[in-house]
Amino acid sequence: MGKLKIEQRVIGMVATNVYLGINMETKEAFLVDPADRAEDIAQWIRQDGVTLKAILLTHGHFDHIGAVSGLKREFQVPVYAMGAEAVVMEDSTLNLSANWASAFTVKCDHELADEEKFQVAGFDIVAYHTPGHTKGGACYYIEEEQVLFSGDTIFCHSVGRTDLPTGSMGELRRSVQRMLQILPDATRVMPGHECDTSIADEKRYNPYS
Repeated sequence: MGKLKIEQRVIGMVATNVYLGINMETKEAFLVDPADRAEDIAQWIRQDGVTLKAILLTHGHFDHIGAVSGLKREFQVPVYAMGAEAVVMEDSTLNLSANWASAFTVKCDHELADEEKFQVAGFDIVAYHTPGHTKGGACYYIEEEQVLFSGDTIFCHSVGRTDLPTGSMGELRRSVQRMLQILPDATRVMPGHECDTSIADEKRYNPYS
């Protein structure tokens, strides 16, 4: 039994999965893709009695970053994202907030590179650059817990859309195939929308495998 407890809430106008990863030994935590409603997420974190250490962003679309600024003010924690995604996060047209909601932008504190390893809340995390849905999409893999936070790269038996700014179907297909090839079958996949899946299931059922 691992030390990672994953709590999930569906938040925002397009039902984004927001994940709170908790180290049950230390009560430190990280947050993945805080979609919206910063006050509600902050209350969730406080009610759990955990210490938030970082925010991880799989990509820069508005429905994955809407609560970042509010949570940074509340908890004074760094934001991690792929360096290639800065252009999306920092442009309200590219992050789609100008079209769907009130225009806003976000900057990350730690710009990651492909296969960069870092530690948050007592977990060793590998960031994989998975372009396609956006040019700087990322998946976060925790080997010791056999879990992948896949954002909008891999969905259950599907993939993210590629018809938005900086998207590319060719790159997305390559990104999906790479993840399915290099990660163990038992890896649990936690996507940005809808239900979780596994690498084994995606090898069998994902049409882009």
